[in-house]
Amino acid sequence: MSDFLVIGGGVLGLLTARELAAEGATVTLLEKGECGREASWAGGGIVSPLYPWRYSEPVTALAQEAQRAYPALAESLLNETGIDPEWEQSGLLMLDADDAAEALVWAQRVGGRMEALQEEQIYAREPALAQGFEQGLWMPAIANIRNPRLLKSLLASLRANPRVRLVERASVTDFILSPGGDTVSGLVVDQQGQSLQFSAQRIIVTAGAWSAGLLRALSVELPVEPVKGQMLLYRPEKPLLTSIVLTEGRYLIPRRDGHLLAGSTLEHSGFDKSTSDEALRSLQASAQALLPALASTPVLRQWAGLRPGAPQGVPFIGAVPGLRNLYINAGQYRNGLVLAPASVGLMLDILLARSPRVDPRPYDPALRQR
Repeated sequence: MSDFLVIGGGVLGLLTARELAAEGATVTLLEKGECGREASWAGGGIVSPLYPWRYSEPVTALAQEAQRAYPALAESLLNETGIDPEWEQSGLLMLDADDAAEALVWAQRVGGRMEALQEEQIYAREPALAQGFEQGLWMPAIANIRNPRLLKSLLASLRANPRVRLVERASVTDFILSPGGDTVSGLVVDQQGQSLQFSAQRIIVTAGAWSAGLLRALSVELPVEPVKGQMLLYRPEKPLLTSIVLTEGRYLIPRRDGHLLAGSTLEHSGFDKSTSDEALRSLQASAQALLPALASTPVLRQWAGLRPGAPQGVPFIGAVPGLRNLYINAGQYRNGLVLAPASVGLMLDILLARSPRVDPRPYDPALRQR
């Protein structure tokens, strides 16, 4: 029996396993498919909420904590595994936001670096942008990270760690409860047709959009639902941007290797991960409205992922009500990768009875049940 069972092999699950192992614990991680191949892989990798001033204080608190943690995390993984997650402080340029005044007040209040730009300053920074943008907000400290490489480095770290066992293609089919019904004594898992049982002293659900379905089997209702996002990948003949650019909810992200990501849609279509021609046309139109040169640049790839949506984008982090050894860390919505180091840090604070780095109450499932 392991000290901990982690259900879900996205960035939250992988990072949870790594941090628990670093504390001397043994960890078994169960993933229904392949680790790191769901929403964590599919996102854009911007290490900030989009329009961060529009989020509530609990999201801001986690985002700021995570932004402080990411440079050291990326460096540690590079040194440990030789795989560079490509954390890059490219800055975020937001164009023609209609609440720019509120944004500047917010930045001053939370200590964020933000500068108002006029038209000539916008085009001095990004000359390839389409003409007509009159005002911008520049956040120079915002970084992006190449999430597939981050996940690859986390997996390499865990596979080399004798305290961690990764079990892929393993779907949880049932929870075994103690006679009193207040403790999960084991899990029944289907691994490619073979029924297996796992047990641990404590269990953490980090299954993203699938988390609510797992808890529903225990008659626990938490409002986490899938929200599909589709993205496009370009490879322009020459670099067109140096910074992340955002307008009207759509963004472009330059990568170190010359690729350019365009995102993203917001679709409430259940667990359907298929891509669509409609989304392709919409994302192309948005991308070309920012960078006209993309009109002659072919789309290399289109994909979709399922974000775990939760009310106000505030995740559920903490003990599952009514069960003594079951915990959840899910519901980060569009900000799973953004908030990951801080969300996992808070989860470990709770598990290890440490003084919490942020106030845990806004994320407590017991205080936020339906």
